[in-house]
Amino acid sequence: MKILFTGGGTGGHFYPIIAVAQEINEIARERKLLTPELFYTGPKPYDERALYENNITFKKSSAGKIRRYFSLLNFFDVFKTGWGIIKAIFQVFIIYPDVVFSKGGYASFPTVVATRLFRIPLVIHESDVVPGRVNKWSGKFAQKVAVAFPQTASMFPKVGNVAHTGNPVRKELYTTLPQGAHEYLKLDPDIPTVLILGGSQGADTINDIVLGALPRLVEHYQVIHQTGKKHIKQVSETAEVILEKSQHKDRYKPFDYLNTLAMRMAAGAATLVISRAGAGSIFEIATWELPSIIIPIPESISHDQRKNAFAYARAGAAIILEEDNITPSLLMSEIDRLISDPTLQEKMKKEAKKFASLGAARTIAEALVDIAVAHEPR
Repeated sequence: MKILFTGGGTGGHFYPIIAVAQEINEIARERKLLTPELFYTGPKPYDERALYENNITFKKSSAGKIRRYFSLLNFFDVFKTGWGIIKAIFQVFIIYPDVVFSKGGYASFPTVVATRLFRIPLVIHESDVVPGRVNKWSGKFAQKVAVAFPQTASMFPKVGNVAHTGNPVRKELYTTLPQGAHEYLKLDPDIPTVLILGGSQGADTINDIVLGALPRLVEHYQVIHQTGKKHIKQVSETAEVILEKSQHKDRYKPFDYLNTLAMRMAAGAATLVISRAGAGSIFEIATWELPSIIIPIPESISHDQRKNAFAYARAGAAIILEEDNITPSLLMSEIDRLISDPTLQEKMKKEAKKFASLGAARTIAEALVDIAVAHEPR
């Protein structure tokens, strides 16, 4: 049984693939099947350890990005995509998987084209409320389509093949580690903790707003701040200057990146999460059953996040702050309002729990295994 995964090179695409792969390996053990051969094509391995731990072989792919704004790079990336398709045809032919699972994104396009040419069964998953261009196209011939948000189902032409599964979340993130966090990070369990996530690459705007609010934040709260690897030095140095005379400067804990263990501890200690609106982030927060303030990337930059954020907020699980309007004072006001209102916190926790779909990875994995077993030559 051979299964090929493909998707864009972001954590929002990569980690749901890992969650599905974990379940495939588990199903193979339960059904006493031969160990599945798993492959991943993408522009980079993203997390080599996660690939290794789940027995996934990485195959580098190439694809050009079509930007939604004028750029000369769009012209050159047409040739990059053409080369990527040629390379993908050889890769898919050599692997010849029984089924392909695509998360979409421009990086998946060459592999999906090759999949279509060889008439290999295709299953896709759409994380965002509005489907991306690659998934919208591949949904026309995919054998099955899984969607994270219920309203997305109607946006695919073959609605009978579409299932609302939620977004796959890795099993290790199902449970948090509050005790470990308080000990490891030297946090006071009696002081509320704010966890700030700017996404795997960090977010300049969120970092700047947090720094502006930092003196007031640490007066009342402890702060775990994921800044992004390229921002950690600047943010840490700026925070040191800002908090130089503060009696509570040790309450601020900046990190460039939170690995799985650190994320579980941070989530376990958190009273409130402040985050971008990537689907992966939203569903992880929902899994942790935590109240949240969501700050989507503006629609002029990303058409996905704002719609994701409002879909989550309509469920009653989050508060939205628009990036164009946010100030340090407004952020502090919303944090104070939420943390001082236990009734609102409990309501948001309950709605987050309802929104989370812990069985998404299992549902998708079972579909992939069933298709792969049926497709294997006898």
